[in-house]
Amino acid sequence: MKSASIPPLRVDPALRAAAESVLREGETLSAFVESSLRAQIEHRRTKSEFITRGLAAREDAKKTGMYHSADDVLGMLKGKLEAAKASKHK
Repeated sequence: MKSASIPPLRVDPALRAAAESVLREGETLSAFVESSLRAQIEHRRTKSEFITRGLAAREDAKKTGMYHSADDVLGMLKGKLEAAKASKHK
């Protein structure tokens, strides 16, 4: 597969300096920008999927009339967290 280029990006010198200041040993600015781009793409995909699931759940609740209280949901999540912690320590 051929590689492609991202358009050059003009930034304020302070932003470039800030980016360079957090580079890991041996890391290039180009590698940092690529990593940041990949992370932002994944973040936006995940956020979009989350919103889609939330809207679908809202519509399902409207259709079925079944709603769950925040306390019920938090209790369920707490149970899942405790189970995950327990399985991790086995």
